[in-house]
Amino acid sequence: MPRYTVAAVLIVRDEAPRLRRALDSLRPWTDRLVVLDTGSQDDTVAIARAAGAEVSHLRWCDDFSLARNAALERAGADWHIVVDGDEWLARGGETLATLRTLRPDFVGAVRVDSDHGPHDSASVASSWISRLLPGPVRYAGRIHEQPQHALPVRRLPLCVGHDGYGEAALGRKAGRNATLLQRSLDEQPADAYLWYQLGKDHDVYGRHTEALRCFDQAEALLGTPAAGSAPAWLHDLSVRSLHALKCCGRHADGVQRASDSMERWDRSPDFFFALGDLMLDWAASEPVRANELLPMIEGAWQRCLEIGERPDLEGAVHGRGSHLAQHNLGVLRQFDPVSK
Repeated sequence: MPRYTVAAVLIVRDEAPRLRRALDSLRPWTDRLVVLDTGSQDDTVAIARAAGAEVSHLRWCDDFSLARNAALERAGADWHIVVDGDEWLARGGETLATLRTLRPDFVGAVRVDSDHGPHDSASVASSWISRLLPGPVRYAGRIHEQPQHALPVRRLPLCVGHDGYGEAALGRKAGRNATLLQRSLDEQPADAYLWYQLGKDHDVYGRHTEALRCFDQAEALLGTPAAGSAPAWLHDLSVRSLHALKCCGRHADGVQRASDSMERWDRSPDFFFALGDLMLDWAASEPVRANELLPMIEGAWQRCLEIGERPDLEGAVHGRGSHLAQHNLGVLRQFDPVSK
């Protein structure tokens, strides 16, 4: 039976507090740890070497795909698991180890669970990202880079933890992604995915009016996808749009948008959770509407419980199909005797 090599590949800069966690989680399941440093001023390089990683250097030039590809070239393995310094392998190491006996003829999508920290009620949200790459596959794109290939993509039972959305981490990265995304859109103004990512960046930093403008542009460029052909990120865009409309006080627009897309997201607890949240904010801002809205709010959160958890959906927040919806229903019923 052939034996294929598996390398963990990371590009890093100033990740000293977190890097050892990442490397320790990957070492037992891979043949090599390959770290490309892009200009650290802290102990990142020393920590990487002490953890057994092969370290090389590249001057940062505002291009993630260029850095990723340079790291992949240095690794040169049959399989590459691509991880960032603020991530770690949370589950599925055994699956990673089995790649040594699998032909590298597919791309593996892994679940990335991002902890948004105590400052954000979203808590932990999941994304499915192609991070397990056969040897020759390379990236394209200045930011939110994508692997370029024509291979089948398989979702694997691999889970990567990520804490890059914590308050301190967001402070370190403030403005960086938006600048790179805008530069990319200047070059590719018809790229719906880039508009979605720019809107997401605005949303994360509380720039909700700008987020809506970008989300609307992404949807306009995307058009009406045929059944089964919509990109996975459309779910996250739709849910974030409802949140941004709430934050902008555009409640009626939000309810109308939810009505227009309800058929598509009938099996999404995140969609109904965001809809209930928007209507609750509407009721709080216009108490005269409360009697009309409260039963619909209860119905939206009850629907979350009926659907249950859906971590397979892009951007799904853990708990919206279970304890978060149950908590909101409990609070609602406490103050609304009619719904008890």
